[in-house]
Amino acid sequence: MVRRRDAAQAALDRWSARPMRLGTSDCVRMVASHLRKLGTKVRLPPSGSYRTVPGAMKALKAAGHASLAEALDAHGLERIAPAAAIVGDILMLPGVDRLGALTIALGNGRVVGWHEDVPGGATVLQPVDYVTAWRVPV
Repeated sequence: MVRRRDAAQAALDRWSARPMRLGTSDCVRMVASHLRKLGTKVRLPPSGSYRTVPGAMKALKAAGHASLAEALDAHGLERIAPAAAIVGDILMLPGVDRLGALTIALGNGRVVGWHEDVPGGATVLQPVDYVTAWRVPV
């Protein structure tokens, strides 16, 4: 649990100062760096290779995935009920677009992620609606 806590805190520390920009500072890049910190190999397109939702969808399709959820499933992460998430797990929240929003569980029902109503970088959120979640192996 200490390793999970430290990785989740590192994600908050690193990404809270970076405004959301598709392709360079977004939920996919945040989750990928978190997964790497916990020992999961993740391959992403080069930074800046997509800048729009259609561009992100094109990058997903080029990698052989129809959605972010499918991409996480392909990395062998086990889907869990969102209520079962513990510190360091990945939760998908509804997004303002068809991509959805990936977040990292911090504990006590809170996650780190970006929200369109919060200026600046990733922040601590307390979601009320979830799409799905994945257990991150450590």
